[in-house]
Amino acid sequence: MLVKKACKYRFYPTPDQAGQLARTFGCARFIYNWGLKTRTDAFYQNQERLYYKDLALRLTGIKKDQSTEWLNEVSNVVLQQSLRHLDTAFANFFAGRSRYPTFKKKSGWQSASYMQNGFSFRDGQIKLAKQDEPLNIRWSRPLPEGTIPSSVSVTRSPAGRYYVSLLVEEETLPLPVTTNMVGLDMGLTDIVITSNGMKSGNPKHLQQKQKKLQRYQRIMARKLEAAKVKAGIPKGAPIPKGKKIEKSKNFIKAAQKVARQHERVGDTRRDFQHKLTTALVNNNQVIAVEDLNVKGMVKNPKLARSISDVGWSEIARQLEYKAHWYGRQFVRIDQWLPSSKRCSGCGHILGSLPLQIRHWSCPACGIKHDRDINAAKNILSAGCAMLSGAGKLRDRKPTGGQPGS
Repeated sequence: MLVKKACKYRFYPTPDQAGQLARTFGCARFIYNWGLKTRTDAFYQNQERLYYKDLALRLTGIKKDQSTEWLNEVSNVVLQQSLRHLDTAFANFFAGRSRYPTFKKKSGWQSASYMQNGFSFRDGQIKLAKQDEPLNIRWSRPLPEGTIPSSVSVTRSPAGRYYVSLLVEEETLPLPVTTNMVGLDMGLTDIVITSNGMKSGNPKHLQQKQKKLQRYQRIMARKLEAAKVKAGIPKGAPIPKGKKIEKSKNFIKAAQKVARQHERVGDTRRDFQHKLTTALVNNNQVIAVEDLNVKGMVKNPKLARSISDVGWSEIARQLEYKAHWYGRQFVRIDQWLPSSKRCSGCGHILGSLPLQIRHWSCPACGIKHDRDINAAKNILSAGCAMLSGAGKLRDRKPTGGQPGS
């Protein structure tokens, strides 16, 4: 099967390349924000719907305007792609997959996208438009043999690292068929508990960096307070909307240290997730996962940080696309299935099962259950039933209780 894959690498730009990329990021951000404002004003003021083709026609006029002629310093491909990204954001909003698009900020991740007419790929080197030298890429792994990138995305992290992502098409072969099947229950003490009794543990990536992160955040907060006082803002008062304050070099250094710690947490988390999901896909033909309402769960202030750190949604996402790539079957189970309260042996359902009870015995058949392993077994059973053509597996309609309780 031919699938599209994004191969991401870190690269080290020269000073000239870094300056040119900074201008490119700024122009891409400006055009995105201009397009968002134009489309919003057109709808609310004139009840007119604008799309990519309408904004692309106006782009030429903007580049000729004397006040924005600096847009000509970067590749026009990047500006057009920025408008396409905006069009995709609106499409996702109207389809109910995301919120209304928001304006991009100078802080945070910066990015720019190039199609094939905006870069060259020769002799294993990438050279972007408006640049004289190829990128100094650290090829941590080779590109799939015989592939040519169809698009290139360049990003700069808040910590100052540069990455290039190459979109390629690769032929993937299905993995050998196996009889193994697994149901997965997600948790906090153990991120993944399988129906065969395996538990992954929880590395607590954020907690490992918490002390160092908090120290850098306190330093950054003190530097920010000093900058506010210098700008005439009383200590402890919020920065008035629209007012800019001049931040010191020490503040910028502290902010980069904070960003670097967050990036390291993200790196270790992704590494753990990819190793875990790859092992599950390699060893099992059928993978069943409970469809958790993570967005609702993170509204609990006591558990929000822990839930965000484990990354349940990302694990499920990786399992889904890897299963598709390698010929496995992936199924999501309704979150209202009483997976923890149902006896996996006889099917008896308890009236209630508080979260603090981790082991229980079935009053009908006497089997002793580990709460999480029992839930994983029920998830696997429900998944097999759905793959066999069963309808909606609901034992009851949601009545306000906890999903999977």
